[in-house]
Amino acid sequence: MERSKSDIFRISDCPIPRGLGNRHEGVDVLLNLMGSHGVKLHKTEKEGDVSGRNGLIDKSDLVLIKVNAQWKYRGCTNSDVVRGLIQRILEHPDGFDGEVVLFENGQSGGSMDCKSTWGGRYPDRGIHANAEDEHHSFSYLVDEVFKDKRVSKYLLDPIREKFITKDDHTSDGYRKLFNISYPCFTTTKGNRVELKEGVWNGRDYDENLKLITIPVLKHHNGCGITGALKISYGILSMSDGKSGERHYDKLGQHCGEMITKVRTPTINILDCIWVSQDSLAGYPPQSTTRPNQLLASIDPVALDYWAAKHVLYPIDKNEEHDPDGFEMLRRSLIQAQDLINSEGGIRGHKTTMDESEINIINSRCQE
Repeated sequence: MERSKSDIFRISDCPIPRGLGNRHEGVDVLLNLMGSHGVKLHKTEKEGDVSGRNGLIDKSDLVLIKVNAQWKYRGCTNSDVVRGLIQRILEHPDGFDGEVVLFENGQSGGSMDCKSTWGGRYPDRGIHANAEDEHHSFSYLVDEVFKDKRVSKYLLDPIREKFITKDDHTSDGYRKLFNISYPCFTTTKGNRVELKEGVWNGRDYDENLKLITIPVLKHHNGCGITGALKISYGILSMSDGKSGERHYDKLGQHCGEMITKVRTPTINILDCIWVSQDSLAGYPPQSTTRPNQLLASIDPVALDYWAAKHVLYPIDKNEEHDPDGFEMLRRSLIQAQDLINSEGGIRGHKTTMDESEINIINSRCQE
């Protein structure tokens, strides 16, 4: 494994979206920053600011975008950011003919409509997306904004208790794998996703399946934070019999297993437009803060470590957000780091919690 530094791309001063098209200035600046350092969004022979031969997304890829949708208000992923990323994927210079699928498993509490009542934390049952317009839920993006057969959604909650065999390529359900589980389902466009193996074509698996995670950074009672690692909890099924040990003695181990044994995210984009410093639910408003930042990395350990320490912790000095001091958070990070590195790291690179091995690459939306 290489010992090169883990790059974290950081965009600050993201402006409020003004509703002019589907672009998001923060996402655009992030993609340009990544591209200028060799991490380009589009895979193509046409070299450009965000395009090149080693790009992340090919023209015919099936792109799964994992969002947080178990909660609403500031507890779910910012859908303005999601809209901006989808738009850029669709703008592939070779003509995108694949599919983008927003998905979530809210473990019986998920809502792509952002109408969750999970945990009894909210005063009403209405739509409250984490967006400048609270009606812009994930469903709204798919059904009203894009209205495109290439953009769909899938809520895994209804299939979380159904477990299928490895030779079942028609049923929507979960497959168990050691301590974890992963979903298999058919998309709106008719593509059969089997998350570990790829896209089933009726005879074999195509390798055009890409996973992008966009977690929102926030407080979590018991384990400190939720971010790029813990978003795996919304992919696996808590009905697989391992829920107890995940809360929280083996949190990092199970997240690491999802990353190494099921599917490694192509990129992790950490939504820090709004963060919740003392509420998992992103509500009430006084429990949230607006840093207007986006972070991205292929290393989820470095990303969570740095964001906890330098974005969430400084807000109110909550010791549970200190990755050097809070035992439960530090343990989960170490578990994930050690397991991922024992499996060869991510694309041959070691994950890390050592700040001397983390390279922060900064840019601003507004000068």
